[in-house]
Amino acid sequence: MNNKEGSTQAPIRHPVDFENPDFLNSEKLDAEMRRVFDICHGCRRCFNLCDSFPKLFDMIDESKNEDVESLPSEKFSQVTDACTLCDMCFMTKCPYVPPHEFNLDFPHLMLRYRMLQKKQKKLPIIQSELAKTDRNGKIGIMFANIINFITNIKNKISRQILQFLLGIDKRAQLPKYNSETFAKYFKKFKKNITNSNSKRKVVIYSTCFVNFNKKNTGEAALKVLHHNNVEVEHSYAGCCGMPYLEQADPAQVVKQAKLVSKELLKFVKNGYKVITLTASCGLMLKFEWPLLLPKDEEIKTLSKNTLDIDEYIVDIANNEGLAKGLQEIDGGVTVHHACHARAQNMGNKARDMLKFIPNVKIDVVERCAGHGGTFGVMKETHDTAVKVGKITASTVKRKKNKYMASDCPLAGKHIKQLAEDTNIVSDEALHPIELIAKSYRI
Repeated sequence: MNNKEGSTQAPIRHPVDFENPDFLNSEKLDAEMRRVFDICHGCRRCFNLCDSFPKLFDMIDESKNEDVESLPSEKFSQVTDACTLCDMCFMTKCPYVPPHEFNLDFPHLMLRYRMLQKKQKKLPIIQSELAKTDRNGKIGIMFANIINFITNIKNKISRQILQFLLGIDKRAQLPKYNSETFAKYFKKFKKNITNSNSKRKVVIYSTCFVNFNKKNTGEAALKVLHHNNVEVEHSYAGCCGMPYLEQADPAQVVKQAKLVSKELLKFVKNGYKVITLTASCGLMLKFEWPLLLPKDEEIKTLSKNTLDIDEYIVDIANNEGLAKGLQEIDGGVTVHHACHARAQNMGNKARDMLKFIPNVKIDVVERCAGHGGTFGVMKETHDTAVKVGKITASTVKRKKNKYMASDCPLAGKHIKQLAEDTNIVSDEALHPIELIAKSYRI
């Protein structure tokens, strides 16, 4: 038994034993929820982290005996519905995570409860359909102009219709679709370059968001890597499964992991490192996949060979040095240290990377944006997402910088929308690698 006080050692996560029959046993789950809630009630360190904890504490304080035992089980959903699986309670706040004997993993407990809700058909269908990013992305690319017009926040009539039919809040900015996939762009780029002589080789896993929605991030990463004499390949077999995880479908996440890893491992076995372009996808490949497939040695191998793009550029800088040519960019940068980047436990690599830009002013904001996948766009949760994100947005606004960067594109979009009347010149937050490309003038 570990006798050290909590938070004196790095958090350790246990595998998600979702195929165990006891995992969704309603009585055992209810008992575990009460055990964890009672510990949280006695601590309350997370009261200001997200809306799950205020809801829990208010419920307890307003209960018959002001204790967890007085809580009706049917009210537990109020707590789970407010969780965005940002992992910040586990990674930064909770003193009782493993290896502490209390063994708390609040986000994965919320996932477990949602799985039971899904089994009982209590989860909304629309979010599950929105989680099918590959299907939606293929349609979005084909009809990009039409869909981008319909979903534009300025198109009040169509947004009102979307809100009525699908429950997508008319006030929420929605991602646009590319006119072409990043995969297609990569093929055209490769035709015009010669193979590098570098010992460094990477395969970009572009992620569904970059492939279908934000090609600019992929373009910037590709150009910066090529400029630094890195041999680059590309692979996109499918989504990493994070949207399915948020919708309590770990079985589908496992399917995605096996599909995507099959292609990526071909590169890994030939000496390539896997580069991810969004924080959530990096978290999935490095941490969540091995927790869902703890006996799969190939998944473990892939995890060990996966790096975030910021992490990789910093590694080049620290070992060989970056290629010359970085120039000043005026106006300063506010870096949003995204929750899923923080959850990777690699430090603030976005900030570290941007420091290589000459004389750059950098301010860091380490607060949750409140967006959390579909959480920020659905009518029933949008107000809560705004409530959580407003503090982050106001901090960004106070910095008065010209640029804002985030490793999470949805978080960045949400913050930019909330931070009105700022000095930020771009319509949405940039990925940090886009600022490196800007500094290189490429």
